[in-house]
Amino acid sequence: MNRKLRVPMAALVVFAASATVARQRISAPNPNSPGPSLTIPKLWDDAAMPRLELPLANPAASPKQASGDYYYRTPVRTIYKQYPVYAPGHKPPGYLDWLKQQEPQIVWDDRGHAPPLKTEADWIRAGEIAFDSPIAYGFTGYDEEPKSLYVRDPEWYKRTGSPVTANGVLPFYSYVIRQKGKVEIGVLACATCHTRIMPEGSVIKGAQGNFPFDRAAAYEHRSVNKLEDARLGEQFLYGAPWLEPTLPIHFSAMSLEAIAAAHEVVPPGVVARHNSNPFYPPHVPDLIGVKDRRYLDATGLQLQRSIVDLMRYAALNQGADYLASYDGFIPAGFPKFKKLPQPDEAPDRYSDEQLYAVALYVYSLKPPRNPYKFDVLAQRGKKVFEVEGCAGCHTPPLYTNNKLTLAQGFAPPAGAEQKYDILNISVGTDPNLALKTRRGTGYYKVPSLKGVWYRSMFGHSGWCATLEDWFDPRRTRDDYVPTGFRPYGTKGYAVKGHAFGLDLSAEDKKALIAYLKTL
Repeated sequence: MNRKLRVPMAALVVFAASATVARQRISAPNPNSPGPSLTIPKLWDDAAMPRLELPLANPAASPKQASGDYYYRTPVRTIYKQYPVYAPGHKPPGYLDWLKQQEPQIVWDDRGHAPPLKTEADWIRAGEIAFDSPIAYGFTGYDEEPKSLYVRDPEWYKRTGSPVTANGVLPFYSYVIRQKGKVEIGVLACATCHTRIMPEGSVIKGAQGNFPFDRAAAYEHRSVNKLEDARLGEQFLYGAPWLEPTLPIHFSAMSLEAIAAAHEVVPPGVVARHNSNPFYPPHVPDLIGVKDRRYLDATGLQLQRSIVDLMRYAALNQGADYLASYDGFIPAGFPKFKKLPQPDEAPDRYSDEQLYAVALYVYSLKPPRNPYKFDVLAQRGKKVFEVEGCAGCHTPPLYTNNKLTLAQGFAPPAGAEQKYDILNISVGTDPNLALKTRRGTGYYKVPSLKGVWYRSMFGHSGWCATLEDWFDPRRTRDDYVPTGFRPYGTKGYAVKGHAFGLDLSAEDKKALIAYLKTL
């Protein structure tokens, strides 16, 4: 492994393995292990993993996961104590000097360190710690501070537009001390994408986040200024050789500025997450209420039948799906993408215990208090919702029927309707996320409408910043300029599909939106 190679922030996970962690799964019995009511299921099961995800639209490219033997020989992640990151002008006097005096504190690993785990409440609290914990450190590969600590620079906030809390904290990142005297920035926690700062500075944990992830990636690309590393990093994140003839983006030929600009146009609330594409990014999902969702991801990529499936989803999305082979393309086989690294050089992973705690924490999340009242206008909107037949797909009380719809141009393979809950229609939205990415199943799940009052960036790629924009019939015109995501290189962009409600009167639209905001 070339430890001098610089890669984009989101790609750092592949290099984040600790050389000192133990390689065994569990080193000794844990006196804090749960009682019979909290039995931890085995996460990586060779019989279960092939049935976990839906086939891709091109079934030959469907991921073939690494074996359980390989997975459990990869290093377990060490969780360290975290410290808040303050925006310039907000940190307490002497804060960084104080941090340099702190001893490293291991909170959780597989060598005897663990938070209290005697009760379910203990496990939920421990899950929040793991949810907040970074899985990689620094922004520019293996550069030393202070160059890697962009969050100290006012220009970073100006260029990315990152929000901060009312007391000036940047909750998407944390400071971590792994070596006394060295202050590192911790990145890529679950909380990085699933923390939302509201306009008044309060925080909703687990919600659709509003960290400007791709703007930060663009800032880094320009700051590091290493073209070949940027191209390789993008291929690692998004490469799909079987799709390349149909894609508008070819990393091997793009300039560094084009790569940065393709990310810069992705707004907060949308993220070009790994296995998607900067031209076809998904909006960030809201995890509040996810226990009631049968399919995970906008494309319904993974089934959720029990808590172990959420554990598996977290494991895959925090590094394990880089181990999969997509018709011979193996992301973790950096830089040739052909062969798995040795287990001790692979991305590190959460232990089954850590992931069980994370899943319990996510299941425990509750929505914030809704400031919108069910008034006369909302009552009228409820009637509009019912008369227009919205409940057919967005069925109360979950406001989703938990089914899959077809991406435009996709026909399910024989037998699919016996395996999955498919509503055999297409609502005509852009099909590319479902057809031209490593997450592309050919389907889109019917999203829940609960909590739309605190969310933004509507449509599976977040083209419309508000509900008002989503119900604006002008969005279907070719000269429309989206208020949310607009693909790089486009001036106007028609947000087509899901025409329901576009022909309502202004009064009915206002009422319908008022009702939706009460959900």
